[in-house]
Amino acid sequence: MIKGGIGGGNTQTGINFEGRIDIVTYLNDTVDGYECRLNPSSKSKSKWYDIYFQDNFVASAFKQHALYIYLETQKVNWKDILSKKLLPDDAIYVIKENTLFIIEMKYQEVAGSVDEKLQTCGFKLRQYRKLFAPLNYEVEYIYVLNDWFRDPKYKDTLDFIIDMNCKYYFDYLPLYKIGLPVSK
Repeated sequence: MIKGGIGGGNTQTGINFEGRIDIVTYLNDTVDGYECRLNPSSKSKSKWYDIYFQDNFVASAFKQHALYIYLETQKVNWKDILSKKLLPDDAIYVIKENTLFIIEMKYQEVAGSVDEKLQTCGFKLRQYRKLFAPLNYEVEYIYVLNDWFRDPKYKDTLDFIIDMNCKYYFDYLPLYKIGLPVSK
């Protein structure tokens, strides 16, 4: 059942999402060598951060609508490509990978609608790939799930995520899996 999904515990080499913390806060407050600076193009509620590791610019992170502000700065009109905005929990563009990682955190403690949301990853990956094709970016779609989804009743759903060329991890996302450097 863990095909493609793993856990971990070393907080200096990955992002532990147990508290549903976002990438920027985690990198700024927890991981040595990282500094996240608010990009001047950010709007009040739409946060776009430039991420530095040991003073080297390595990535940009976007919360929901900030992704579309970024596209505007790149002269990409999302309305010409998609019929409706997709709003990711977190998106991070890692420069050396030329890849935008869409990161969705799904936490469940009782049965509910998240079960079905997990089955939309293939469609969303397709849409994000269309959206970022004009920039020639690769796109990966990743779920960070809590232990609720380790239950055997999610085996088919987890297998489907992998079949759709998406990924999942439990409570923890290793930085190296998204191409971010870590301190030695």
